[in-house]
Amino acid sequence: MFDIQEELKKLPARPGVYIMHDAKDAIIYVGKAVSLKNRVRQYFQLSRSKGAKIDRMVTQISRFEYIVTDSELEALVLECNLIKEHRPKYNTMLKDDKTYPFIKVTVGEPFPRVLFSRTMKKDKSRYFGPYTSAGAVKDTIELINRLYHLRTCSRALPRDIGKERPCLNYHIRQCQAPCQGYVGQEEYARNVSQAIEFLNGNYKPVLKMLEERMQEASDRLDFEEAIRQRELLNSVKQVAQKQKITSGDGEDKDVIALACDDRDAVVQVFFVRAGRLIGRDHFYLRAAQDDTPSVILNSFLKQFYSGTPFIPREIMLPEEIEDAAVIEEWLGSRRGGRVHIRVPQKGTKEKLVELAAKNAEMVLTQDRERIKREEGRTIGAMKEIAQLLGLTGVVRVEAYDISNISGFESVGSMIVYERGKPKSSDYRKFKIKTVKGPDDYASMEEVLTRRFSHGLAEREGENAQFGSFSRFPDLIMMDGGKGQVNVALRVLEALHLDIPVCGMVKDDNHRTRGLYYQNEEIPIEHNSEGFRLITRIQDEAHRFAIEYHRSLRQKQQVHSVLDDIDGIGETRRKALMRRFKSLEAIRDASVEELAGTEAMNRAAAQKVYDFFH
Repeated sequence: MFDIQEELKKLPARPGVYIMHDAKDAIIYVGKAVSLKNRVRQYFQLSRSKGAKIDRMVTQISRFEYIVTDSELEALVLECNLIKEHRPKYNTMLKDDKTYPFIKVTVGEPFPRVLFSRTMKKDKSRYFGPYTSAGAVKDTIELINRLYHLRTCSRALPRDIGKERPCLNYHIRQCQAPCQGYVGQEEYARNVSQAIEFLNGNYKPVLKMLEERMQEASDRLDFEEAIRQRELLNSVKQVAQKQKITSGDGEDKDVIALACDDRDAVVQVFFVRAGRLIGRDHFYLRAAQDDTPSVILNSFLKQFYSGTPFIPREIMLPEEIEDAAVIEEWLGSRRGGRVHIRVPQKGTKEKLVELAAKNAEMVLTQDRERIKREEGRTIGAMKEIAQLLGLTGVVRVEAYDISNISGFESVGSMIVYERGKPKSSDYRKFKIKTVKGPDDYASMEEVLTRRFSHGLAEREGENAQFGSFSRFPDLIMMDGGKGQVNVALRVLEALHLDIPVCGMVKDDNHRTRGLYYQNEEIPIEHNSEGFRLITRIQDEAHRFAIEYHRSLRQKQQVHSVLDDIDGIGETRRKALMRRFKSLEAIRDASVEELAGTEAMNRAAAQKVYDFFH
């Protein structure tokens, strides 16, 4: 069990992002902190008034996790990425991507400009950021233009050279007037290159220059100028923080790092999608005493990517591994495109690997026992089930259930567990279309046929890797015994699919007692983690089906009597109610009056009249 009070004691006094989970492991809140230790502990202090919304949220927290960053700026951007990805219940949702400003260098132009931008587009420009302070960005752009004498106008150069007089910036010596041909394209390009170097992090010479100017102004008692230089200096320092959390390449990549000691190892994986760090996961490994980090990483990559449905274009590691070329070829064949395993040596990519390593080290030192328990409850439990069935490589499990009341509004549910954890984004619900009455077997056959037929169709499409149905399970778990299992096997055989199917068998008191697999009932130790996971899967499939069925019943309760008239759909029903205001008025209306209503014709009007008379 996750002991919140014990875990609070382990929190570091460092900047980062904290992630709150509820009892179903859903993410309900994401926040950032200058000090994780101070911020997260505040939620659980009874003496502090946090407001009704946060108080409700705290009562639902089952566990929390956190990602350490190098600065508050990185924590803020990571918080934004995670909120957009997971849309937690208690976060105030951001409406668009205009939260943070960028610095844009229009390198696609003959005479580039340095501009303020709220969006990052796929054009020929180079983007730097995002940054948290729009004012700091504007100050820095002003500083760059002053330092390197870059133009700020929107004239089309070189086409418009000499057509108009130079602007004020030329006269105050802040621009070299390329619009007049006073500076050549080659010299101007050198100035732009220096500005890009500054934005890339080579800002020490500029900081030194500003400090000297500030001191000189102070020495001659020009305090106004000294304050101006100090403000520019602070703006440059703020903007100069290297941003590792978001990259401008828009690529999908996994960043992998390792922390290990004599007995244990923790691998941390950061998931970067479309250039944004959207989440992470960590994995506990039992390592041999003489295993090197390279050997552990080599083994981890093979195991991890044999089960994960998504293969990124790039995998970043802290050091070289022996089988890199073979693994690249293997993953490339699975992905349907090139996959690169790289060991970055400098820049933001190296910093991101370092950040992953810091988090792995912290997990190893502070959370070792908790991770062992958690992995026993999830991955370990899944392995236990697989061993009972004589299977290997079981990562993704799908479970199905049917819900109805005497055949009314029959529905089916599909839930997904990956590595022993629910993956609610892949849950699906089905409204039964072809079965009348309470026939669970026929309803299940319809659900499975629709699910896997849709999946096969997606696999044949262009974006098969991203289709929600194209990811097939390693194991199907049916809520029932022999009958339900045979239904699933019959559907799979008809679709030429080979997926193991087992049933979750219950006793006369509706309690799980074992698994039904290959015409044999397999008993399970009731105190095992595998048994507990089966129970959770069973309960979750049932809950999801019941909730969907309840929502349909509620909709049915607002069913109008007009819906029982053949040919009267939602549009005509609304039109009749707008004109006549009540069922009594519709009942008393003549055929001509009914036919004169918007969206109605003579035939439909006659049907309504006949229904009431």
